[in-house]
Amino acid sequence: MKAMRRHDSGVWFGLGMMGLIGWSVVVPTLVGTAVGLWLDRHFPRAQSWTLMLLVAGLLIGCFNAWMWVSKEDKAMHEEKDDENE
Repeated sequence: MKAMRRHDSGVWFGLGMMGLIGWSVVVPTLVGTAVGLWLDRHFPRAQSWTLMLLVAGLLIGCFNAWMWVSKEDKAMHEEKDDENE
């Protein structure tokens, strides 16, 4: 009954969410890598800007995805609690 009321949940919705979470990790990683490559070309130094900013972008992306999943999980639990009352 609940699935019939909610038209947004289904296989395509789940795949879309996985894609959204994937892009939330990929975009900051690619931006960090691009900025790092630019910095390496214009301001060379012994340490690699690219590697440092790639890791920073990856960490930011993972944190972003974790926050998104946490928010969705909280919303699901609140919805479930509302239905039980």
